[in-house]
Amino acid sequence: MHITLRGAAPTAMVEGSPCSSFNRGNESTFCNVSRQEVTDITLVSYGLLESITGWEVSREPSLSDHRHILFTVRGSVPVPLIRNPRVTNWGSFQEGLRDKLERGPEMSMKDEAGLGLAVHWIQQALITAYEDNCPLRLAKNGRKSLQWTSELESLRREVGRLFNRCRADNQSSSWELYRVAQRRYRKEVRKASEETWRTLCSSINDLPRSARLHGALSRDPKARLGSLVAPMGERTQSEGETLDLLLATHFPDSTAVEGGAIPAAACRATRVDWRAAARIITYHRSEGLIHSPHIKVRVWAGFSRPFCKRDGRSSFFTWSGSFVPA
Repeated sequence: MHITLRGAAPTAMVEGSPCSSFNRGNESTFCNVSRQEVTDITLVSYGLLESITGWEVSREPSLSDHRHILFTVRGSVPVPLIRNPRVTNWGSFQEGLRDKLERGPEMSMKDEAGLGLAVHWIQQALITAYEDNCPLRLAKNGRKSLQWTSELESLRREVGRLFNRCRADNQSSSWELYRVAQRRYRKEVRKASEETWRTLCSSINDLPRSARLHGALSRDPKARLGSLVAPMGERTQSEGETLDLLLATHFPDSTAVEGGAIPAAACRATRVDWRAAARIITYHRSEGLIHSPHIKVRVWAGFSRPFCKRDGRSSFFTWSGSFVPA
């Protein structure tokens, strides 16, 4: 392998470190129209040298000028196993627990030792009955991967074919065709990734999953949470703009009251209003709405009416029409 002047310093650094370069052969890891070089180095600690096999430069097309590097790490990976209480056979659990308690030894509850023995026996009986009726299962991560389509597969093959032609003839025209196909392939992959993310967000219609998504996004300082999209396409930049957009969407004929205080007489309901409300809103009619897990309430400071997220909307926390006044 020929080492250039720019590669001399990294090579010297590797030689003085407790790691070893695991590159094999002289296959180029960086390819473009101007050069083909080995610029990517795989560093492995001496303790893992015997565990790594099959190092090679992948021939699959990548989304950049750097090619993928593949290798295999030998070793055992622990398989996560969990018990899901939702699939427990509770009928068999009760029968097994009753049988274990009935076959228990005679225990005296008059002293501390006997009481401790009884507690231990009941605890072990509960654990044994639960484990017998709730078997271990493989833990699923629940992540949705990219939806690989026939169009993406066709683009992947086209990029691979053009890359092989470039390496064979090394002509500028071939490299230009390859770059065009590579950009299109990268654009379609990103488009498919965004569509998968949009589908995941639109499928969230319960509070626990939305809370986990909110927590994950809040770790990114660049993400702006609580922003809505106006009908013209622009996004709100503050909570005040978000609240103004919600008010304009659901109360288009409302006007702002100067001074911030609304006269009590203007908000006072008449007896006729209360009678109409009593006929329309009853506990039995609104019980499902009150206890529904699909209602998510967001209350802004300074405004007495909360807005609830409509269930089943395709755009999650995005469009102002996805919220209705509570």
